[in-house]
Amino acid sequence: MSSDPKRIRIGIVGAGGIVKSRHLPALQAMPEVEIVAVSNATLESSQRFCAELAPTAEPMQHWPELVSRGDIDVVWIGTPPMLHSEITCYALRAGKHVFCQARMAMSLQEAQLMWEASMSNPELVAALCPPPYGMKGDATMRRLLAEGAIGKPYHAVLHSMNGGWLDPAAPAHWRQRVEISGLQVLSFGIYVEVIQRWLGDIVAVQANGSVVIPDRQGYEVEIPDYLHVLCGFRNGAQGSLIFSGVASHPPQDAIQIYGSEGTLTYNFVTDEIRLGRVGGALEAVPIPDTEAKEWTVECDFINAVLNPSAPRPKPDFLEGIKYMRVVQAAAESMDAGDLVRVA
Repeated sequence: MSSDPKRIRIGIVGAGGIVKSRHLPALQAMPEVEIVAVSNATLESSQRFCAELAPTAEPMQHWPELVSRGDIDVVWIGTPPMLHSEITCYALRAGKHVFCQARMAMSLQEAQLMWEASMSNPELVAALCPPPYGMKGDATMRRLLAEGAIGKPYHAVLHSMNGGWLDPAAPAHWRQRVEISGLQVLSFGIYVEVIQRWLGDIVAVQANGSVVIPDRQGYEVEIPDYLHVLCGFRNGAQGSLIFSGVASHPPQDAIQIYGSEGTLTYNFVTDEIRLGRVGGALEAVPIPDTEAKEWTVECDFINAVLNPSAPRPKPDFLEGIKYMRVVQAAAESMDAGDLVRVA
């Protein structure tokens, strides 16, 4: 670990798009942070990343060697889900703080191993990358619902659709490869995390999915191109969640929450909130500056590492377990063709 308590030395495992576009620039903007080493899919890609973006970092071929280094305080995991659990558990047991890219893991079982490792090392900061969807208006949505702006929530309808997988000649995206993504399907897990903050825990799901284009250049796709989930919340509300990667001309990602006294909507693209009382029109609700949350993910994490009394960044691994339980239940529901209770 770093001998300087005000210096945080980071090793990056998995340096893909979000690391390049979001995490790395934010980390490099903090003077107390140093990128020490990078281990990507291959040594050559690690070398390219360091040469282009982190010239003082050492490219490394094998991530266990990076994690085991004594001069690293934080392991920043940017790999796909297939390696999240193994790297996280290894790093926490090696005494490293861990920031892990979403989605949490391939399965609930892997997520539980991560949570258990974090509980066994409570002095270490362990966090997942939060979803950007709904981040800006999250506090406002939670406040409006808590204040009873629409009375008792009855029903929520969420849709997240795009045409990214429409081309039948395109190779399988890594998110379509079960050996890489596990039980994760499209943006299902991301939005489960968001709506459980707003409406509470999902306790039952009935899921139906289909693989519209099963063959991708000889690869047999198992992860659905389309997913429809009916869900029940602990508070009695019901949800209808639709996800697609094969929808041309899709609507913008949004949720509509219908209650006994009105309707509350959120556009995840524009961050526009609209509220309507029964008998009245939907009207825009401004997000107060005091409630608006911007992307400060990296700063929040580093501050928690530097200052043990600072708030721990969210989502933590317990919150991750909560959405992974729903992801697991949806997979079991598709297999069984029936309603599944969330464990």
